[in-house]
Amino acid sequence: MSFRARLLVAFGVAVVVPLLVFAVGVRREMDRRLTAEYRARVDASVQAVRSQLDRESGDVAGRLSALSSALSKDNRFRLAVQHDPAARRYLLDLAGDAMRVSGLSFLEIQDSAGRVLSSGHFRNAFDQIEPALPRALRSAGGAVLVRARTATGSTMVIARLDSFRLAGARFTVAGGAPADRFVERLPRARDLRISLSFAGDSVARADTAAGGDVMIPFLDLAAGDSTAGRARLVVTGSPGTLDSLRRSVTSWSLLAVAVTAALALLLAAWLAARVNRPIAELAKKTAAIDLDRLDQDFSTTRHDEIGAFSRLLGAMTDRLRLGAARLRDAERRAAMGDLARQVNHDIKNGLAPIRHVLRHLDEVARANPGALAGVLADRRGTLDSSLTYLDTLARSYAGLSPALRSDPCDVNAIVKEVARASTPATALGLALSADLPPAAADRLVLRRILENLAGNAADSVAGVEGGAVSVITESATRDGERLVRIVIADTGPGMSRDELNRAFDDFSTTKPGGTGLGLSIVRRLVLDLGGTLRLETEPGTGTRAIVELPAAEAPR
Repeated sequence: MSFRARLLVAFGVAVVVPLLVFAVGVRREMDRRLTAEYRARVDASVQAVRSQLDRESGDVAGRLSALSSALSKDNRFRLAVQHDPAARRYLLDLAGDAMRVSGLSFLEIQDSAGRVLSSGHFRNAFDQIEPALPRALRSAGGAVLVRARTATGSTMVIARLDSFRLAGARFTVAGGAPADRFVERLPRARDLRISLSFAGDSVARADTAAGGDVMIPFLDLAAGDSTAGRARLVVTGSPGTLDSLRRSVTSWSLLAVAVTAALALLLAAWLAARVNRPIAELAKKTAAIDLDRLDQDFSTTRHDEIGAFSRLLGAMTDRLRLGAARLRDAERRAAMGDLARQVNHDIKNGLAPIRHVLRHLDEVARANPGALAGVLADRRGTLDSSLTYLDTLARSYAGLSPALRSDPCDVNAIVKEVARASTPATALGLALSADLPPAAADRLVLRRILENLAGNAADSVAGVEGGAVSVITESATRDGERLVRIVIADTGPGMSRDELNRAFDDFSTTKPGGTGLGLSIVRRLVLDLGGTLRLETEPGTGTRAIVELPAAEAPR
């Protein structure tokens, strides 16, 4: 497989697979959240229906209680129930008048034997024996949905029962409010509907997982059924909105994947062409160089473009070996060695935050994968900042000796960037001055200084119980000159007098594996910025690194 083909495949996999994973994750999370929201709305609507039913039942019960109290004191009713022929007309009209006064649409008064003494909704029920109604209402202990006969057909009411004693006998009063008006008044959420269903209805057979219901006893007196059954106030919703949103997200995700894949392939093809051309040109140039120079081994078994390039480099290094040996002198070795060590040190500082973020993401992925996206979003700024730092560093070293910029620099902002790049185990405590003037410094150089000093402080408190590192910024004045002071303090073991005297020497270090160049480089960078660096330390009390930089001149 050629290098171009490998590049095309690598780009396609690296771009399309993460996008597919992201799209699937978004789709699943959206589905979960919308389903949960829909379920919560249904549950809230069911609770509202139940509360409204309780209020309606209580309202009917209150009206019946007032009516029972009035009947127990009504002398005409007393004479009527004692079989006074003159009071018969009064009984026929009693329930109808009381029903209209109390605002009910169903009212029936019975004696203890179940005989209808007066019926407001159906006068023809007078003197009939219908014990099923009070028995069902009494056993339910609350509201009952009743379908009763009327002169023109039937009526559906939410009924309650009350009773009173008169002349040593017990009488029952059954009354109710219209069920259809109650259902119409129920609060309805968006995309939800509420309906009254009975056994055998299509709504009653619907999957209750898509909605909810409130059970209520049901008595169908109009059909002559004296057995109490069950009815339901069903809350259902249309899944159309949710399904439409799902389809829309799926369509856009597939479109995004297709467009991204096409762009990735085009970009890969363009990059492959760009890479192949300079390799071919470089191969032609190196083929013309003299032999027998350098002793590097560039042997390879590859047969693609990179293999050809490697073999040409091998021939080139053989030809350049003797010439490279003559060009190397002592001063050049020292200068290049110092530069190489500084580059190595700076690159390590730039890579450390990235390594910390990746380690943190790995820990989150193992412990709580669901939180990985949120943690990545929180730490993305650290990754971008570190990559920008390394990119700027590379461009600066490309010039070998770039001139330092002395622009107004927000020191507090750079301190916060360094703090965000630190790991939880080496978190920095910040005490930043709110009125700190900008420093006259190069932003990149200042960040290198702070990262070196903060890294040294973090290493010194590693393994120390309760160890901490803090960064303090404040304004200062010396000989009439305004300064910006930065203090990096730690609670580590501190340094002895001999260690302090050698702290700024090259290759002097107390850390295993240390290069001994950190403080030496930092001091040179501070001096290049026109500032000062000093250390304050005592064994057992920690160390304070104090950097003082000139403040930028205020604009006129």
